[in-house]
Amino acid sequence: MTPEDSVLAACDAALADGDVVTDPDRLPSYQRDRSTGTPAGQPIGVVFPRTTEQVAAVMKAAHEHRVPVVPRGAGSGLSGGSNATDGSLILCVEKMREVLSVDEINGFVETQPGIFNTELREHVAKHGLWYAPDPASKDFCSIGGNVNTNAGGLCCVKYGVTRDAVLGLEVVLADGRITQLGRRTIKGVAGYDLTALMVGSEGTLGIVTKARLRLRPIPAPAATAVAVFADISQAGQAAADIMRVLTPSMLEVMDRVSITAVEQWRPMGLDTTAEAILLAQVDTPGDAGRKEVESLLEMCSRAGAVEVYQSEDPAEAEMLLGARRMIIPALEAQGDWLLDDVAVPRSELARAMREFAEIAQRNDVLIATFGHAGDGNLHPTIVTPRGDSAAAERAMKAFTEILDVSLACGGTVTGEHGVGSLKQHELFRELDEPARDLHVRIKEAWDPLGILNPGKSLPRW
Repeated sequence: MTPEDSVLAACDAALADGDVVTDPDRLPSYQRDRSTGTPAGQPIGVVFPRTTEQVAAVMKAAHEHRVPVVPRGAGSGLSGGSNATDGSLILCVEKMREVLSVDEINGFVETQPGIFNTELREHVAKHGLWYAPDPASKDFCSIGGNVNTNAGGLCCVKYGVTRDAVLGLEVVLADGRITQLGRRTIKGVAGYDLTALMVGSEGTLGIVTKARLRLRPIPAPAATAVAVFADISQAGQAAADIMRVLTPSMLEVMDRVSITAVEQWRPMGLDTTAEAILLAQVDTPGDAGRKEVESLLEMCSRAGAVEVYQSEDPAEAEMLLGARRMIIPALEAQGDWLLDDVAVPRSELARAMREFAEIAQRNDVLIATFGHAGDGNLHPTIVTPRGDSAAAERAMKAFTEILDVSLACGGTVTGEHGVGSLKQHELFRELDEPARDLHVRIKEAWDPLGILNPGKSLPRW
C-alpha cells in the first residue's frame, strides 16, 4: 500500500461516511482558492472532518506517512494559500461550523473554524454583542480562513484586525497533537505569544479547530460621510489628514475605475466622473459624533474635495457600502483580473495612489485602486481583456511594479490577503536575512517534516 493509500484508509476509518472524497470529478472544486495567477496541483483527495479529534487523526496519519496536507476553509482566499499541491491531501473544515459557546460576561465567543464571518456576527448579535472584523468577503469567508490570514475589513481602522480579536486557539499540530493556545482573560503574558504567531500563518504551522474571539458591545448607529475628489492623490492626502486627528469606524477609498466598474455592473447612480471617492463612517454617539463628521468633511474640503456630504438616508448609506463590497465581482465581469494587496504608511497614500495610476498608463492596463484608506491598505487590481496573453504579461509586470512602489514607500507586499503561493519572492524582498532565517527555524520547530501547506507563505531561496 502506498503512503497515500495508507493515509486515505486511515481517514476512511476516522471520518464519517462521505467525508473522504477522491472522486476526480469533485476534486477540482477544492483544488484552488479565488486567486488568479497562482498554481494549483493535483490532490489525492479531500477530507471533511467534523471534530478536533478527527482532524488529529488525519494529521497523525499524514505525519506518519509524510503526506502533505493543505488546510482549507471556504476557499475565498486571494493569494493561493489553500491551493492544492501535487500529491497533497486537502483538509477542508467547512463542516466544522458550530458556535460552541458565547460568554456574555467575559465578552468572547468560542467557535469552530468553518462558520462564515457573517453567520458568526449574526449569532453573537442575538446576545447583544458584536464581532468587529468584517472583510469585504464576510458573507462567504470562514472564521478559520480569517484567522489564518489575519483578515482585516472595513471596520479594522478603529477596531483592529483579526489578531486583535483572537484570545485563544485550539490547534492540531503537524504530528496530530492537540494544543490549547492563548487565554480567557483580556490580559496575559505567560510565555511566548503562540496565539499571535498562529494568526496569519496561512496553515503552515497547524490546523485551527477552535477560536476564542473577543466580542464588543454593539456600536451606535454610524453616520456616513462621502467626499468626492477630482484628483486621486487629494483623496489620499485627505485620508492621511483625517487619521492624524480622528478615528472613524471606517474610511474607504474607491478610484474612478472602481466606481465605473460597479456602476456598469450594477447601476446605482454613482458619480463616474469622480477620480476618487472617500467613504467614511463615524459611530461615536451624540454631539461628539456629529462634530467628528463635520471635522472629517471639513478636512476633505481643505484637501481639495469638489463635493462633501453626510448621507442621512440609511438605505443610501447601505447602498454605498454595498458598492464598496461589490468592486471585485464588478471587475471580474470586465475581464481577467489580478488583485494585489499592499499597505503603505498613511503619509504615503497619496504618492502610492498616484504612482499606481502611472503604472497603469505605462503598461497599458486597467488598474482599479480601492481599499482601506484609513490604515493604508490598498487593493490595486489589474484588469485585462479576457484571454489576451500579451496583456496578461503586461499585467504581471504592473503587478511587480505595484509591489516595488509599496516597498519604496516603506510599506508591505501584503496587508491582509497573505503571501500564499503568489508572493513568496516578494516576501524574500521584504524580509532581511535574519528574519528569513527565523521564519525557517519556526517552521522547522512546528512542522519538522514540512507536510503542512508546503510551498506557501515562506520565502524561497
